[in-house]
Amino acid sequence: MKNLKKIGFGGGCHWCTEAVFQTLKGVFSVEQGYIASYNENSSFSEGVCVNYIPETVNLQLLIEVHLLTHKSTVSHSMRNKYRSAIYTFSDEQKLNVENILAVLNEQYQNQLITLVLNFREFKVSKEQFTNYYYNNPEKPFCETFINPKLRMLLENYSAFINHEKLNHLKIKSSL
Repeated sequence: MKNLKKIGFGGGCHWCTEAVFQTLKGVFSVEQGYIASYNENSSFSEGVCVNYIPETVNLQLLIEVHLLTHKSTVSHSMRNKYRSAIYTFSDEQKLNVENILAVLNEQYQNQLITLVLNFREFKVSKEQFTNYYYNNPEKPFCETFINPKLRMLLENYSAFINHEKLNHLKIKSSL
């Protein structure tokens, strides 16, 4: 697909993050795995690379969803494994992300801790873990951690959800 854009996100479990972005209209694909930047952020942490169609879903919406679906204002003991970050692929994209975050930060009671980092490297998860939620929607982990995030998306961003993806899941009927 010619007009695809790519952005990386990290913040929580990559199974959760993958499911969240797979649910949005305009997201062409989500690669789940481990992502790294440079210097003090060169270690790998869980994350996803999202390939999206900017004519269908814009960068601001993707960032809003990302901030909403992980603890983007909380520094906790697992931040090395779950770095709250947006990984950019160009200087222009980095500037756009920084501007969007500056505006969105004003909507939060607590300061956002989400970093804007240059993408360095990505390691894809083992195949058995990719597409985790859609292959295992009734597993306790999915019901406990992913379903609440998808409910939040349905409540706040219903117009941007690919409802066909959720039709077979009990998430839709539980709202």
